[in-house]
Amino acid sequence: MTDSFKCRENCGACCIAPSISSAIPGMPNGKPAGVACIHLDEDFHCRLFRQSSRPSVCGRLKPCFEMCGNCRQQALDYLSQLEQLTRV
Repeated sequence: MTDSFKCRENCGACCIAPSISSAIPGMPNGKPAGVACIHLDEDFHCRLFRQSSRPSVCGRLKPCFEMCGNCRQQALDYLSQLEQLTRV
């Protein structure tokens, strides 16, 4: 992963495809896979970005070509597959 890779506009795949098991403000039980986080706005930007209330798991997820691919659908597919492979 490189620091130069930027999030794709109008994507939000990382806020939709994976589950989050830790509490999120407004989502005390976390977030199930395939469900948009309630903090994802209409432009697919995180309203918690750069805020201390943002879950640490979200802060550790960094955009990279392997995860994001060439388009939003590739990112959703990759993250959904990763979610299925790591489900316990």
